[in-house]
Order: sequence, then structure tokens, then C-alpha cells
Amino acid sequence: MPTLVEALEGKYGPEDVEGIDEGLPIAIYVPRKGPRNIVPSLLVLNDCNIDSAGDECDLQKKCHVVEELDLAQNNITHWSDVLTILRLMPQVKFANLSFNNLAEELTDELCDKEKHTPFPLLRNLVLISTHVSWCTIKKLLKLLPNLEELHLSLNDFSTVELSDISADIHQNIKRLHFTGNPICRWCEISNLGRCFPALESLVLADCPLLSLDPSLPIEKCKIDDSEESEDSCSSCGSPPMQYGRCESECESAGPKPYSSHDVFRQLRSLNLTNTHIASWDDIDRLSCFPALHCLRINGCPLFEEYTEHERRQLLIARLPNVQTLNGGGVISPEEREDAERAFIRFYMEKPESDRPERYGNLLGVHGRLDPLVNIDLSPEKRVKVKIVWGDKSEIKSINVYQTVSELKKTLEPICGIAASKMRLLYIDQIYLDTPCQHEFMKYPNKQLYSYNITSGDEVHVDSK
Repeated sequence: MPTLVEALEGKYGPEDVEGIDEGLPIAIYVPRKGPRNIVPSLLVLNDCNIDSAGDECDLQKKCHVVEELDLAQNNITHWSDVLTILRLMPQVKFANLSFNNLAEELTDELCDKEKHTPFPLLRNLVLISTHVSWCTIKKLLKLLPNLEELHLSLNDFSTVELSDISADIHQNIKRLHFTGNPICRWCEISNLGRCFPALESLVLADCPLLSLDPSLPIEKCKIDDSEESEDSCSSCGSPPMQYGRCESECESAGPKPYSSHDVFRQLRSLNLTNTHIASWDDIDRLSCFPALHCLRINGCPLFEEYTEHERRQLLIARLPNVQTLNGGGVISPEEREDAERAFIRFYMEKPESDRPERYGNLLGVHGRLDPLVNIDLSPEKRVKVKIVWGDKSEIKSINVYQTVSELKKTLEPICGIAASKMRLLYIDQIYLDTPCQHEFMKYPNKQLYSYNITSGDEVHVDSK
């Protein structure tokens, strides 16, 4: 397998020998730049089977200007190679190591070797599906004092082991991507908030989160004593939160449970798409996040019984703090007022015990509303029209949802004309004496209601 240096030479060519090509006239000779000058600031070497750094002198000479590095889908397995590469590219601000198998633990000896030369410019680190461990992440973050964005998606995390001691707190991380990890309890997600108190954006899409309630027990995380330990969650196998209170304990015993938003004071953007949230209580919890302005929440069991329009209105009405929802534009005051009024009408016919607290709050804003009048603007299903053929006529009730072709077949036995030879002329009763307003019914698949047919109109039949 090639080293990073060999992959660079394979992509950009070997270094030129200095001097002038004797076969070219001096007057038109243009020297080519060697690889150390060609390697761009954005270096992408995806899927090149790279397994190591290679010669350090060559690597430093070729890549000292690189600012964005993408080494996804290679065969790098040793953290020693990763740290060597980062050290020899001192300008790197973005590094993507996704889909390299980095399950090997980052050792204390290697960290001690690099701690005197940390990587202060690195702002964005992508470790998607690298099998990295929490122990390694904790050690790695200490070498990245100014890291702002971290991607840990698809790493099979069912627990979060970052908040054991205050030394694990990292004040600069603002954006965290955690998509597709099999984590089901909010108490574990809260550990991310404790570790990253300045977090502004959190992506939890495709995580099987059951609820935003950080306390235990969680109804859907039921323990089967015959199969699992009493100290584990049946959905994710993770240990219970240490600050919860069991139902059997005294009300005054134990510490007070945290609220779901307590450790997310700076969180502005949250993605909960395709989670397992099934209760409106969790939506009400989101309304308590003090800085939350942008929310994505689709594909949850909670919304299965609602139309897209109903879901959006119910969410907007319950979330006065959210300004953008599911990637749309900023919610306008008019849309919010419409949603809040629809919310009131949605719950006012329900029993008082089923009405959420938000219902009372909105009644204080909008007052009691009259039910909307149900006005049916759909056309009549059947109308009576006059069918005229030759010197004969007949009043007939027809279905306006049938097509012109179907009407012709209906009129065959009446008029004695084959449907394929039949021509229909529609005459609105208002324009009986105005031939220019008569309309031939030319399109066989057009439904009759689209002609605005009403009782009293006429249809004239003749042969083509």
C-alpha cells in the first residue's frame, strides 16, 4: 500500500530535476514547478489505499501549505501516522479522516510526545465511521485546543463517556455531528453538553432517541430481569443516569434531576430527524432551550397521524422560540399567528385533561375562537343536463367526475352513435344564444367538472 508521500507523487508527479532541458531552446523554456509547489492548499486523496505518512522530510516539503486535508476512505490505522501528518502540515485547519479504521488506542506516550507541539490551527475534524474510542477522543481533544467542529457520526456509540471529570471540558467546540449512533437516552446526550458547554449546533439525526426526558425510568427502556442487568437499559445497554430517582425512593431522597436543556444553554441549532420521539411532551421540552432558534425534526413516530401541514402548525405553535423549522425560511409573524390559532381550534374540542399547557398560554394571547365554518367548494357530483341529438332531446343526470370518453360511452345507446364517431358540444345555459361561447369537448380524458357544468346546461351530440 502506498504512503501519503507516494500517493502525492502518483497524483502530482515526481519532483523535477533542476536545470534546463537541453532539447529546448533557452528562449522558450518554461521550468515546471515541482510537487512541493503544485500541492494545493485543499488536498484531497480519497480512497488511495494510503496506510502511513511516509518520509517526513518529503511530506513536510510538499505539504507545508496545505490548509484542508481529506484522507477519507484510506487504510490509515495508527494514530502515530495521523499525528505525524498533522504535525508536518502546520497550516491545516480542516482534516477529514472518515472511514479509516482508527480503533487503535491513542497512547499516553504518543500524546506526551506531541503535547509540546499541539495543533492550534485545526478547527474542523471529521472522524465519521472510524471506530474511534471515547478514551482516544478525550486524549485527542487535549491536543486540539481550538477545535470548533467535530464529526463523530456512525461510530457505534451507545454511551457518552466524556464528562467524568472537569478536565474533559472543551470550551471551544461549537458544532458536533453525532448522526447514526445507537444512543437512546437523553441523559447520555447531556454528557455531550457538559463536555462542550459552548455547543451551538448538535446533529442527532438517525439516533434511536426515545425521549428528551433525562430522568429515569424511561417507559420504553424497559428492563427484562431474565436477560439484562438491572443496571442497564434494554434499548442501548448503557448504564442508567447517576442522578435519577427510582419510583421506590422517597420524594426527598437523592439529587434533583436535570432538565433536558440545563447543559445546552448556548445551543442554537438541533437536528432530531429520524429519531424515535413519540410524545408531544418532548416538543414542549424543546421550547425551554434558551437559545434554540433552528430545529429539524422529521420522520419521528410522533408525526405519523398528522399531515405535513398539521405537523408544521402544531410544531410552530408549541415552539415560540424556534425561528426556522425543518430547513424552511424564517417563520413569519403571520404564519405563527395562523399556527397558534389552528392550535387553539385543534384542542378546544378535546377534553380539558388532553389540553397541553401551551393551550392556556395561547388562549391568553388570542382569546377564545369560534370554530371554522366548513365550506365545501367541491363541485356537485351529479348534475341534470339536456342531451340533444338530431331533433331529439332528453334530460339526463350525469356524474361530473367522469371523463368525456366515459360520457360518450354512456350516450351510445341513447343517441345511436358509436363513441368513436361521436362529437360533443358543451353549451352553458347562459350562452345558449351565443354560438361563439359554445365549446367542443375535444379531450377524451378531461373530466366533466373542469367545464364547470351545472344543472340546466346542454350537451349536443352529432357524428364526426
